[in-house]
Amino acid sequence: MSGQGTDAVAAKAVAAGAAVSTPEAAGAVGVKRRRGAGGRGSLGPVGLVLAGGLSVQFGGALAVTLMPKAGALGVVSIRLAVAALVMMVVCRPSLRGYTRADWGTVLAFGTAMGGMNALFYQSVDRIPLGPAVTLEVLGPLALSVLASRRLINVLWALLALAGVFLLGGSGFGGLDLAGVAFALGAGACWAAYILFSAGTGRRFPQADGLALALVVAAVLVLPFGVADAGSALLDPVTLALGAGVALLSSVLPYTLELIALRRLPASTFAVMMSLEPAIASLAGFLILSQALTTVQAVAIALVIGASFGAVRTQVGRRPKGAEGEPVASGGN
Repeated sequence: MSGQGTDAVAAKAVAAGAAVSTPEAAGAVGVKRRRGAGGRGSLGPVGLVLAGGLSVQFGGALAVTLMPKAGALGVVSIRLAVAALVMMVVCRPSLRGYTRADWGTVLAFGTAMGGMNALFYQSVDRIPLGPAVTLEVLGPLALSVLASRRLINVLWALLALAGVFLLGGSGFGGLDLAGVAFALGAGACWAAYILFSAGTGRRFPQADGLALALVVAAVLVLPFGVADAGSALLDPVTLALGAGVALLSSVLPYTLELIALRRLPASTFAVMMSLEPAIASLAGFLILSQALTTVQAVAIALVIGASFGAVRTQVGRRPKGAEGEPVASGGN
């Protein structure tokens, strides 16, 4: 935040309700902001979240095209390994000066990240991308209800949940039950990811914690990927496409969201994740020719409506008690 005036820094930090994590912001919080400044300051983080969502879902669609060659766990192994390598080279995080609690947070963050990715890729290997992401967002939506201190946010979350249950219909007919279970498991890991990403962001500078957590995730998933894909992991074309998946689905969105995670209330950020089913459906249609039924389209429309409602309600307003809220981030 260096180089910005204290009024601008204060507007962004206070209007978004973010926990203060830099000396510049700490010195600026007490500065009186002008009416309306918070709205302009919050648009940047919203744009970062949306850009990250586009990158994640189109990267996920590309990953599905690779699964016949390398298997779901093989693809996620390439994705995490390449992402970890890129982030370690870019960030060059220091390994000194951290406590056991710091390393414990990174280990938990990396474990949640690895589980989220492995379960989600197992899901999209069995059911269409749009419904898989719609089921996965149950995790962040449940967290948004727990984190929110305003009734309106609970109502938006319930609207999104209604869309998810409409998608299920009578017993999720037409969807592979194992794929549904994997998507729900990925959602639970996503909720854990949200909590530990906030702690990691507080304990490690810049994206250092993210880089280290990616290493943890890659190490945990790689043995399963080798068992699933075998020698296919060494195919040059597979490796090249897997590297593209890593950049689109991990490096770019995680970095964008790490920048944004301190600038939006947890409840808003978590419900905004419900935009991802619509983005995933678009990516699935354009890249994988996965068309939606009418019921599926209506269900996802409800989720989108909840997302836009949450953004209109929260962006530019300071939530009460925002200090210390968990912050949503990530996704597949």
